[in-house]
Order: sequence, then structure tokens, then C-alpha cells
Amino acid sequence: MKQCDIIGISDSRQQWFPPEVMDIIKSGRVFSGGKRHHEIVASLLPEGAVWIDITVPLDHVFEQYEHYDHIVIFASGDPLFFGFANTVQRECKNVTMKVFPSPNSLQMLVHRMGVAYHDMHTVSLTGRDWQQLDEALIQGETMIGCLTDRTKTPHTIHQRMTEYGYTNYHMTIGEHLGNEEKECVSSYDEQTTYDHPNCIILQQTSQRVRPFGIPDHEFTLLDGREKMITKMPIRLLTLQALDLPKRHVLWDIGFCTGSISIEARLQFPHLHIEAFEIRPECKAIIDENARKFGAPGINVNIGDFLETDISSLPRPDAVFIGGHGGRLKEIMKKVLTVLTNEGCMVMNSVKAPKVTTDSHQLWDETCQELGLTQEHPMRIVIDEHHPIEILKCRK
Repeated sequence: MKQCDIIGISDSRQQWFPPEVMDIIKSGRVFSGGKRHHEIVASLLPEGAVWIDITVPLDHVFEQYEHYDHIVIFASGDPLFFGFANTVQRECKNVTMKVFPSPNSLQMLVHRMGVAYHDMHTVSLTGRDWQQLDEALIQGETMIGCLTDRTKTPHTIHQRMTEYGYTNYHMTIGEHLGNEEKECVSSYDEQTTYDHPNCIILQQTSQRVRPFGIPDHEFTLLDGREKMITKMPIRLLTLQALDLPKRHVLWDIGFCTGSISIEARLQFPHLHIEAFEIRPECKAIIDENARKFGAPGINVNIGDFLETDISSLPRPDAVFIGGHGGRLKEIMKKVLTVLTNEGCMVMNSVKAPKVTTDSHQLWDETCQELGLTQEHPMRIVIDEHHPIEILKCRK
């Protein structure tokens, strides 16, 4: 394929195209799009036209494209707005591409609603995880436009928002936008079945406060033990030491109550967070705390970290070691096998007189053995608690 014209269409069965686009269609021979697109434009195609369905796996689709010099592709809305044109740009090299957009579904929905959308934050859940929506909710975006799919539906989106306390939004759903017979715009109703394709607009009805430093007493604790939580001032200093604004993947090893992971998620919602804990009972605790404070998207791994398969997990560029059970050297060695080149590790060491194992000394020995560069430790005392040293090393 050397030339590709991508034409955006709506769900209307009475498509209108400018003369330039009609000339492209009339002179075309090879066309492509989804099955729904074919149903809409079939009557406009010239006699003898070849049609290539866009279905997964896409590799097979692009293999077919290679047999032709010119292909006309139909795509929904604006093909450069979370659309197929982006895929063509990524997968097809040395191809001349021209795009003819039509309004995308979110534009059509806000027009039906009659609301301004210059401040709208857009997210796509089409074939994607929850990260974009979670980040927008945590950041408190006042208006969120969301593209859905057959699993990330208005009901599953509403359920997730409710689970984590984001009930401060009004949801409007647009179904079959542009289709003269099926189009429907309505407010969310849990009893309604929504047809696909659809999209949603979330409008904030009240502001949810995002704390900077969650008070310790608000966390659900392990057996009510106050000592099993990183205290709030230490927690915030630990996040500072991890240098999270420029990090992408945080691993929290030995999360216990989940205070570090949850605080990091709320302050830096762009992060991908993997939390590890050996005690099974801590799974319910971190889940409860994450729901309480509105921190969705923390991936929880229960089991002995040293026996956990980490090969398929995103490589961390920031690691906090909250608990090591006397096996700090082994844990740091395992982390080092996946830590990115610019990554860092941080641990808090308690200076208590009755503690027999000197974790600071063990940290120093391990860093030296592994060739890690240490930064000057930060020492802090809170109220009547024992001094704590925040230790940091990097590759």
C-alpha cells in the first residue's frame, strides 16, 4: 500500500460527503472498514469493489493491504481521534495518508447536550485498561468524555466509579449517534440496557477533596496495630525520595495497609503501581483502604516476593521496600534484575534500641555488594517515636 485515504463517517444511514470525497469513492477499487461501516457505505461503492474487513488480528489486515497501491478506508468519526488512522501511521511505513474527518462521537454527544466542551478531558476505554479514567477521576477533571467498548460499558464504568466513591458525577450516554432510527441520548439509569456503540460524558456535580497526606488514624490497620503503618510525614518524605513525578512504574514491596501505594496513587495518578505482600489478610485491608480513599488501579500481588514470578510485570523505575523479613539482600538482588537503568530503591530504617537486626547496616552491605550508588540518608524523628532514616540507592 502506497496511498491511503481514510474517510470518517457517523452512524447515519444517509451519509453526505463533499465532492472531493465522492470522487475518491467513485474512482476507488479497494475499500476497507468494519462490518458496520460496510453496511453504511455499501450502496456508494462502485461495481466490482474489493472490501477488506478490519478485524482482529490486525496483522492479517495489514498483510492484505500490502497487495494494493491504493486503499480507501472508512472509520468512525475523526480517524485521528483514538481512531484507525493512528494505527495506520504506526503499522504502515512509507505510506502517503490523507484523512477526511467527520465529527467524533463525543463531539456529537456534547452538541446534542448543548454544552461547551473546550475543557473536556477525553479518555478511551476501547480495548484498554482503566488507567486513563482512573487518572482523570483522581485528578478531579470537571468534565470527562469517555469512549466505551463492549466490556467497558456505562454500567461497568458506573460500578467502578461508585466502588471508589466517585459519585460526584452526572453521566450522560449517547447511543448510535447519527443513526436516524436508533440514536438515543439519556442520563444514566442502572435499569436500562445500553446499545453499542455508545459513549458517555461525565459532568462533575461537586468537588471531591484529594488530601495531601492522609491522616494515619483514617486507615484500616492490620489487627489495629498502629506501628504497622508508615506515618504520614514519613510517607510523604518517602514519596519525595522516590522522585515520583518523573517515574512511571512504582513497586511497593511489603505494603501491609497499602498506605504508601495509596498515597502515591492519589498524588501521582499517572503511575502504574504494583503492590506486594506476603500476608494474605492484607489483601482485604489494602482493598478497603483503596476504596475508602478513592485510589483505584493498584495491582495487588499476594505471596512471598522472592517466589513471585515478576517476569511479566512492568519494569519498575521506583521501588519502595516496606518490609523484608530479614531477607533484604535477596529482595534487592531480585529487584535489580528488573529495575530500569535510571531506577531507584528506597527503604525506611527504624533506629530502635531493642532491634537486633541493623537494617541500615544490611542496606549498606547490600548496596556495596551490588554496586549501587547510595544517597545521603535523611534522618527524622516524629513525636515520641524512634528515629527513622530514609535510605535511597540507585543504579
